[in-house]
Amino acid sequence: MPSDPIRNVVIVGGGIAGWMSAAALARALGAQPMSIRVIDPTGVAAEADFFAEQGSLPALRAIHRILAIDERQFMRATQATFRLGTEFSDWSAAGQRWIHPCGEVGATLETIPFHHLWLLARQQGEAGFDEFSLAAQAARRGKFASPSADPRSVLSTLAYAFHFDAALYARYLRRYAEERGVVRTEGVVKEVKLRGEDGFIEAVVLESGERLEGDLFIDCSGSAGVLIEEALGTGYEDWSAWLPCDRAVAVPSASAAELIPCTRSSARSAGWQWRIPLQQRIGNGYVYCSRYLGEDEATSTLLGSLEGAALASPRQLHFTTGRRKKFWNRNCVAIGAAAGFLEPLESTSSHSIQSGIVKLLALFPDRSFDPAEAAEYNRLMSNEYARIRDFLVLHYRLSTRAEPLWCECREASLPPLLERKIELFSSRGRVVLYDDETFGESSWVSVFLGQRFWPKRSDPRVATVDLAVTRERLGRMRATIRDAAAAMPSHRASIAQLGIAANDLGGGDHV
Repeated sequence: MPSDPIRNVVIVGGGIAGWMSAAALARALGAQPMSIRVIDPTGVAAEADFFAEQGSLPALRAIHRILAIDERQFMRATQATFRLGTEFSDWSAAGQRWIHPCGEVGATLETIPFHHLWLLARQQGEAGFDEFSLAAQAARRGKFASPSADPRSVLSTLAYAFHFDAALYARYLRRYAEERGVVRTEGVVKEVKLRGEDGFIEAVVLESGERLEGDLFIDCSGSAGVLIEEALGTGYEDWSAWLPCDRAVAVPSASAAELIPCTRSSARSAGWQWRIPLQQRIGNGYVYCSRYLGEDEATSTLLGSLEGAALASPRQLHFTTGRRKKFWNRNCVAIGAAAGFLEPLESTSSHSIQSGIVKLLALFPDRSFDPAEAAEYNRLMSNEYARIRDFLVLHYRLSTRAEPLWCECREASLPPLLERKIELFSSRGRVVLYDDETFGESSWVSVFLGQRFWPKRSDPRVATVDLAVTRERLGRMRATIRDAAAAMPSHRASIAQLGIAANDLGGGDHV
């Protein structure tokens, strides 16, 4: 039976979610006779406006390869800096710091995962776990260098991501999409028309009165979920029992002299504070629980901790952590905050967007909208969001801070798979990964060990390991990594040497 292809795609909402969706569809499906239109409500406040400075995971480089985006051009246009990981301050206890680096930590020796050997050597005073990560060591020193293509070089192990200006990134993706035939309509959806026979979306009507029909609708309208929730009543799965923070305040500040290539997350009495360095400013914010802290006090705490002068008035956001009960409902797919909200503790916002897009392309429907495709998409996205949720919950769960929020998080019942993961690591330091994990073994181990959560017993595989030989090998590994990090140029110097310093307008390059 011949396929009845999608002819008209309507994307409601701009921002990174809307324009990345449009760019990816135009790139992947541009050879098909398909109209792609983005309804971009300029001037309407949304989560994308609130999180003006964002971090990414290394996987953002993968979507850029799919789109054939030049990395240096992207960084110039978005005032981007390199991100080598997240430094966590005061999370395990006051005064303690550790880094969750991008990429792997250490290396497997004799088929035994590295962290088991490190745990064995720790008994005789071995250095910190993150000292065996080139990304972490470079981040601590404020250094960066492009990875080497030579697998014999330790520089080949360097993994990195980005910090960027979200509005400039959306503008960059918009230019990319429009140059490939995507049409932008400025406006706000006033009404959604549903088909009587099956409840599918037939058209959206703008405040101007313009009616736009489509076959496939992509909801990138933010947490309101204009299509997925307001029109289709999909429902929302509330995760605040595990992640009780429900407010955030954010403000940009003047740049510091030293440009550190990592995000900083500092635990506070009722939540945590972020610091994201761009080339020309620093993004700052405080994620907190309103049951333990008022808006005025949260704002005062944030403003009082800035390294430089505030560059704007503080912005406030209310949110409920969780996800839609369906990401794909009828002929509508939700992407970004319309699909769900996870606090930005591990820089997963842009990753969730690109993951939703890539999975949609893999299961792209025709006008028959086979329910099996939607069901599989929902299964994959549900699993991925749940695994990210569990990873975030782990940070709170392992803290020993004594304030009420932290006590609540320690005492809450856990999602079953996370409870199993904690039990397995507690027993012998084992890490189990399930389907659709965003974070790999090194990431989970970094959090367990960074939060001083030690296994009760060693893995049986280390019973025959010669500890002296192992410590000598670890010492050589650490020294190699330390020397490589020390030899790198400063982060700011690397940005200048690579020719990616932002221009005065923060953009302008064509794609």
